[in-house]
Amino acid sequence: MSPSDLHTSTRARRGLRIAALAGAIVAIVIVAEGVWTRASGDTKLRNWTEAQAIPTVAVAPPANDAANGELKLPGRLEAYASAPLYARVSGYVKDWKADIGARVKAGDVLAEIETPDLDQQLQQARSALATAQANEKLAKVTAERWQKILVSNAVSKQDVDEKVSDYAAKRALTAQARASVEQYVATKGFARIVAPFDGIVTARNTDVGALVNAGSASGSPLFVVSDTHKLRAYVNVPQNSVPSVPAGTKAVLGVPEHAGKTWEATVESSAQAVNAQSGTTLMQLAVDNPDGQLLPGGYASVTLHLPGDANLLSVPASALIFDAKGLRVATVGDDNRVALKTVTIARDSGATIQIGSGLSAQDRVIQNPPDGIADGAEVRIAGQQGSATKKQG
Repeated sequence: MSPSDLHTSTRARRGLRIAALAGAIVAIVIVAEGVWTRASGDTKLRNWTEAQAIPTVAVAPPANDAANGELKLPGRLEAYASAPLYARVSGYVKDWKADIGARVKAGDVLAEIETPDLDQQLQQARSALATAQANEKLAKVTAERWQKILVSNAVSKQDVDEKVSDYAAKRALTAQARASVEQYVATKGFARIVAPFDGIVTARNTDVGALVNAGSASGSPLFVVSDTHKLRAYVNVPQNSVPSVPAGTKAVLGVPEHAGKTWEATVESSAQAVNAQSGTTLMQLAVDNPDGQLLPGGYASVTLHLPGDANLLSVPASALIFDAKGLRVATVGDDNRVALKTVTIARDSGATIQIGSGLSAQDRVIQNPPDGIADGAEVRIAGQQGSATKKQG
């Protein structure tokens, strides 16, 4: 082998060694990068998993009820005056003059009843009165004549006294017959069904030719007349709120058929008793209804304006936790850990609950605690970075 060939062979072997070394270095770099990438990914996954395990909650301090409070309750509307009209005489409906929805004045005739039986009884009573009056007249003349004869001693005083007594008895019978006639006349007046006051006919349960019987108050009334220019609203107030709702308390009333419109109402009276089943007291409110938009018998949402209490704090109803340990509220401390506090309820307003004890104005209350939240558990505050996020950074 010539020197030139030897030199060439040496250079070729050196190049192979350098290429092999470079390949090994590249392989080591690739492997190291892969290991580092996987380790970094595992760390990120672990941190993400830990972060997801910490619940995110929304917190807010309890509201102060120093201003006037509100108590929203369902209620029902009733006419301020409502009169079911029944028949006082038996007979057949001759005609009716007012249908449902008709506005009537006091004394307006709503219907007339034909009373053939009563008419005959009235005729008999008048005949009996005429007979009694004739007998009375005769007894009077007889008594006066015998009294004149007594002056001449032609008759005994006993006979005169008998004639005078007979006249008195006949006069009493006349009065009795006259009273019977007046009774039938008064009863005949009930053949006309009239409105007792100004109002609206809210029910008509009869028609022409219908047989009606006197004294059938157990059945349906022929008519119902309601005074709707003013209505009564009835609400059941929880027992613990009754002292805060005296007579004269103002309220706002709304009905579903007139969304967005409200009427002012005033508490007039209460039942002064607690219903043992519901634990509430029935309250009566008065509301003006000049345009007739409020309907008797309808549902109403009543908001009572109650005096506020600076010592009471309120939280959303969703913040309450009720379990085997009683009624509690979840709060979050400065270390972002949960502290469960036992509370008492002063007033339940539906969407909000007034807390009587157990909370302070500085507490951060979890608005909607997740299921199974425990005392001391770590949480993240919505809108803030939690401790797990800080660790990851």
